Amino acid sequence: MKKLVVGILAHVDAGKTTLSEALLYRGGALRRLGRVDHRDAFLDTDEMERERGITIFSKQAVLPLGDTEVTLLDTPGHVDFSAEAERTLRVLDCAILVISGTDGVQAHTRTLWRLLERYGVPVLLFINKMDLAGADRPALMAELRRLDGGCVDFSAPPEAWAEEAAVCDEAVLERYLETGTVTDGDVAALLRRRKLFPCFFGSALKVEGVDDFLDALTRYAPVPDYPAAFGARVFKVSRDGQGARLTHLKVTGGTLRVKAVLTEDGEKADQLRIYSGAKCKTVEEAAAGTVVAVTGLSHTRPGDGLGFEESWGGPLLEPVLNYRVELTDGTDPQTALARLRQLEEEDPQLHVVWNELTREIHIQLMGEVQMEILRRRLRERFHMEVSFGAGAICYRETIAKPVEGIGHFEPLRHYAEVHLLLEPAPRGSGLTFAADCPTDALDLNWQRLILTHLAEKPHLGVLTGSPITDMKITLIAGRAHIKHTEGGDFRQATYRAVRQGLMQAESVLLEPWYDFRLDLPAEQVGRAMSDLQRMNGEANPPETFGEETVLTGCAPVSALRGYAAEVTVYTRGRGRLLCTPAGYRPCAEQAAVVEAVGYDPERDVDNTPDSVFCGHGAGYTVKWNEVPAHAHVDSGLRLNAPPEEEAPPPPSRRSDSYAGTLQQDKELQAIFERTYGPVKQRTFVQPKAPKRPVSADSEVDKRAIREQFRGETYLLVDGYNIIFAWDELKAIAKDSLDAARKTLCDLLCDYQGYQKCHVIAVFDAYKVKGGLGSVEKYHNIHVVYTKEAETADAYIEKATYEIGQKHHVKVATSDGPEQLIILGHGALRLSASNFHEEMTHVRGQIADVLFHNNQKGKSGAMRAAMEKARSKEDKPC
Repeated sequence: MKKLVVGILAHVDAGKTTLSEALLYRGGALRRLGRVDHRDAFLDTDEMERERGITIFSKQAVLPLGDTEVTLLDTPGHVDFSAEAERTLRVLDCAILVISGTDGVQAHTRTLWRLLERYGVPVLLFINKMDLAGADRPALMAELRRLDGGCVDFSAPPEAWAEEAAVCDEAVLERYLETGTVTDGDVAALLRRRKLFPCFFGSALKVEGVDDFLDALTRYAPVPDYPAAFGARVFKVSRDGQGARLTHLKVTGGTLRVKAVLTEDGEKADQLRIYSGAKCKTVEEAAAGTVVAVTGLSHTRPGDGLGFEESWGGPLLEPVLNYRVELTDGTDPQTALARLRQLEEEDPQLHVVWNELTREIHIQLMGEVQMEILRRRLRERFHMEVSFGAGAICYRETIAKPVEGIGHFEPLRHYAEVHLLLEPAPRGSGLTFAADCPTDALDLNWQRLILTHLAEKPHLGVLTGSPITDMKITLIAGRAHIKHTEGGDFRQATYRAVRQGLMQAESVLLEPWYDFRLDLPAEQVGRAMSDLQRMNGEANPPETFGEETVLTGCAPVSALRGYAAEVTVYTRGRGRLLCTPAGYRPCAEQAAVVEAVGYDPERDVDNTPDSVFCGHGAGYTVKWNEVPAHAHVDSGLRLNAPPEEEAPPPPSRRSDSYAGTLQQDKELQAIFERTYGPVKQRTFVQPKAPKRPVSADSEVDKRAIREQFRGETYLLVDGYNIIFAWDELKAIAKDSLDAARKTLCDLLCDYQGYQKCHVIAVFDAYKVKGGLGSVEKYHNIHVVYTKEAETADAYIEKATYEIGQKHHVKVATSDGPEQLIILGHGALRLSASNFHEEMTHVRGQIADVLFHNNQKGKSGAMRAAMEKARSKEDKPC
């Protein structure tokens, strides 16, 4: 059978779930027609959905229509759960957009239309509730045509809409003028290319117009052709009643079979389930076009691509409010964090953040309804009671003019320099990255690595520490060292270049805005218009519908927070405010907001704008405003220089050798003496005789130097630093990081057994969300996995300080800054290369011992055999 995935979208209360019920009933998938208000709708499987009468989680139902198997995906309509609907759009072949005949095109309808356009999804429209008073068909069609000129009324006979449909495309219009008809193939092609949007009118509750809509769905809906290679898109993560983790995906190519390996970690599809409502059936394989729930995958996230599919760049709709989670029942913060991480897997837009300094948990939400649902889910699933502190606005930052950012990272035996051009981009465009750097100046592999580092994390602005957006960042210059550059060096240089550029730029604070629809009595319009003007909002002319007046427009989120309750009060319950996210705009109160937040970018050590240079065999820090004078590369970019000004010659590479003349030495000495006073010339001084004479029979007097014993010897090993520094381990890590870890631990076991020291291997797990850290015993060594937000460097520095007070400590790492801190704590350092040489020597010694023991065993056995033979010869015959 042909496979077709259809999503149903709408603004809240448009009748989306009711239409889903009617389609399943008339299509033969249901024997009885359920209703939302009776709490027995087929797709409202969650108790909270039945109580509230709204869809909270996307649902799936299978509807066979002739030779086509249709998978219906019912999505949430409430704006608080719009991110769930957006994630579903990536797996749709076409969409059904439901519009209320009495409400018309709402603000959220326009948001959904923009999302459908962004993801290129063909759309059929069903205008519902046409049986109610106030549903004006011509007025609705005029409103829909303002939404898009391709909206055509298909409820009439074909001869009534054929000409209007043909006008959408020149080739189809020519054929129509010749034949007088528009074929089903022409309609399907126009629908696939989003040039035509068929509109149908009816009442889902009374099952009016549903049969015609089903017929149109089978005739016109575009069924895609899928490639033979395997591919799949993950759009949802959930858990079943027994707590098993389910990864919901659509197969976009090839065939998915049970026990197929799906992730780089080697995780397999243990079970394939096809859901229809609350029921499911298991299958052995799923063909392309099938939507399945897979068990056995523990690290997948909504938006992931499997096989040939690329992962999703991220949603357009993001939460605008940040809340502090207050644990009212005394739950341990780490336990609560782990539970919230589970919910974040299902809804990544929660953005759960753990603040180590304040020991607080923060999450981001779309609104009050989502907050109530989250509180109840925590209570029912984990028996945990929480409340939420006052919500804070989620700001963004951008820049007003182009600026060059420079980052340099050169501690001892490391080197990387990066020059970036930061430019403002159109509102809502997000971040884009590009490279415009000659490959003869910086190899292409380093350029790709820099672009990866730019995209791998959110970069924070310098006004409030909020993420930056609406910028284009271009790599324009850089330098690597043929011997000392490692991948982590460019990560540090890239991060510092972004921050150094932002410190120089004219930053702009952006605040979120809402599109709103305000329904209220006519006598309250003046009050509402005054309020919106005070909020710096923008309102369209009022529209009157009977006794009610509708105001539409947009306003800052900070101003509309809490205004819904105020509307209820001054309209005595007759008013209603509906809000939809409308992107970001420059903040009108930027100075006041920045002062209230009190963010100091120079004290943010995790996002420093300063650079590290090297001189006289040691690294030193250079402040961000002095970095251009110390830079080793000249990008040639002159943003503030007049066009006719010639660029100065590039600064030469610093060197530890000095080639000054005698005259220059005298000038420098004169400058020094004027600043610090005369320099006293030192003459040769005969060394003093030792107080205690050295005895004749000993090189050193035992009374002069007393040996101090400081306990046992400990070796701390930065695991991943060593793995990626040793070629043999790095080669293993390309195929399996677990195998590389095990190989290193086996080598460390042999090392400890031979050297008679205590070995602790530390592996960095600070990016593992929900990680609580662990210490494991592996044969004769200890293996440490750090907790979330704790790097291996931080753990080793702390352990070095604590252990070094009573014992000898050595640390194996090639991290330059970490080595400096280690020396400050009194420990000995081993670079990765030195440790490799020592490990090779130890393994050689172990091999020699085993060889000699083996030979000794053979010689002993040979002597015993010869003595036995000799004793037989001495016996009499």
